[in-house]
Amino acid sequence: MTDATRRPDRPDPLDDDLGWMLGIVFRGYVRAAEHALTDFPGGPRGYQVLTAAINGPARNQGAIAEELGIDRTVLTYLIDDLERPGFVARRADPADRRNRLVDVTDVGRASWEQRRLALRRVESHLLGALAPAESATLRALLQRVACSAQAADPLRDLCEVVAQVQPATAPTAPAASRTSAAAVRGGRTATPRGRSRRSSTD
Repeated sequence: MTDATRRPDRPDPLDDDLGWMLGIVFRGYVRAAEHALTDFPGGPRGYQVLTAAINGPARNQGAIAEELGIDRTVLTYLIDDLERPGFVARRADPADRRNRLVDVTDVGRASWEQRRLALRRVESHLLGALAPAESATLRALLQRVACSAQAADPLRDLCEVVAQVQPATAPTAPAASRTSAAAVRGGRTATPRGRSRRSSTD
């Protein structure tokens, strides 16, 4: 509803609709993020895979697929995309040579850092209507909501991944929220899937 047609005594119901608000923000973020990652191998999902691989020790493809909620076959193609420019490398797992671990190369880390900064600029632009303190508060509140939703519809350790890629100065969720999320493990932005626990081997 435009300002010209808005009536003070009859506020637009959409202004109070959480789904509408989240949708507007999400669509704006997706459009800008896709632009920032337009030439990145695998696009936004390739960036998510590299983010998952860059934090913590090398893991096999099954573990990364479970963490991100990505089909293993799709993940294989995404890792292929990242391997071609030398962003990642597969190597045999010394503990079980049937598994292939995904290592991030120096080239991959440098590219990830560049795109991470680009996405931070996207986020800052998207949150430009807020003061810095308000933006920090919004991030903290959204993290709490996301981790709570994650606990109700688990995607294992997603909230830990979110916390790992946040700048050191970013506010963190209360310990109770992080603990409950860590018990069930974002994403990071992938759609959660209900599934039974299974082996993390390829």
